[in-house]
Amino acid sequence: MDEDLATGTGADTQETGDEAPKRRRGRPKGSSTARTTRVVTMTLTVSGSADGEWQAELKQGSSWIARGLPVSASAVSAAAATLHADLAGPVDEVIESAKSAKAARVAELEAELEQARKALAALEE
Repeated sequence: MDEDLATGTGADTQETGDEAPKRRRGRPKGSSTARTTRVVTMTLTVSGSADGEWQAELKQGSSWIARGLPVSASAVSAAAATLHADLAGPVDEVIESAKSAKAARVAELEAELEQARKALAALEE
């Protein structure tokens, strides 16, 4: 034992009382690479135009399940409200903007129709 102290082997662990941690073979506990739940990733994209036309697309991984399906604005609004309140506000704003644009276009067309009727009546006289 005197030789160990003189050469320094084992002296550090005996003097400080610290023992070197034992190396264990294999993976540490709790670091399993096995999945406990299967994750399915699907992407639902709902897009709308300024005209108020809405469509939906569904993709799973790199495969398309459905593309370009027409969806009503009321269904989009209801789905957004069902999913989360933070989604409903912005979606409803877009829908209301499209409604007001359509109403303005209808008023414009009605005025144009009235002018055409007056022109037709003037020709018939």
